Amino acid sequence: MDHDIVLTYRGRSATRADIAFITRLIENNPTKSRRALSQLLCKKWNWIQANGSLRDMIARGFMLELHRNGHITLPAKKQNPVNPFLNRKKPERLSMDQTPVVTDLKGILPLKIMLVKNTPHEPLFNSLIEHHHYLGYCHPVGEQLKYMVFVGDRPVACFSWSSAPRHIGARDRYIEWKKEHRDHNLCYIAYNSRFLILPWFRVPHLASWLLGYMARQLSRDWESVYCHPVYYLETFVDTEQFVGTCYKAANWQYLGDTTGRGKQDHTKKINRSIKAVWGYPLTRNFRQLLTRIPHGNDKSDN
Repeated sequence: MDHDIVLTYRGRSATRADIAFITRLIENNPTKSRRALSQLLCKKWNWIQANGSLRDMIARGFMLELHRNGHITLPAKKQNPVNPFLNRKKPERLSMDQTPVVTDLKGILPLKIMLVKNTPHEPLFNSLIEHHHYLGYCHPVGEQLKYMVFVGDRPVACFSWSSAPRHIGARDRYIEWKKEHRDHNLCYIAYNSRFLILPWFRVPHLASWLLGYMARQLSRDWESVYCHPVYYLETFVDTEQFVGTCYKAANWQYLGDTTGRGKQDHTKKINRSIKAVWGYPLTRNFRQLLTRIPHGNDKSDN
């Protein structure tokens, strides 16, 4: 019950019974490292991604938060592995043909649209986002896909999609989500974290055409990589810079605005630009799919 919850980490709650279970797990495996314990907890509680991988990074953070708050005692660290995301070098600027292209949509069709994550094209993708997108490059979190669009051998556009942010009030109200719905089904939403058309391509309607292509293709690609579909797409549009014209033209829906406060804010004061929240359902019964609660408890051996 809710009054038994002593800590919540990234949407996952820990009850007193959970803490007792983890304490016994640590006591029964005194020689195991923190990493091994997190993997064991994943197996015990069935914290497994759709593609079969353990959610051990989530479990490790969950256990560390309990440790820091004095609820459990983890074994001492056996090593301090280098975090590859700290002090990451920014992508270098790569040279390319920047000859202006001014034409209509038919003038650049057909386009070649490729998944580039973990391919030789990924450094070029990162470089283009870093040096030509107003937000620059930021390593996506969680599940993620990267696309590049080419006309011949010339890059035209880049898309990155990643796991959806947990708390977006306008989106949650639109879907009619309760907390338990979001906890189970957030993975079925893909977040358009970056969308760039290179500035030397001036092609009317290209942006909305590409968004339409993504709406038709993304769920299939997501399922091929992560073994589950997505039912809904979302993005933020900075209202100080843009009005979301291409999303509106591609039939995305404006859902409302963000509060202008970060997720760690406790002052209730605006500390960043207001973002417009836009969404696009990929199936008519998206609400039914996104409010399903699976039978049973994912902490299967608790």
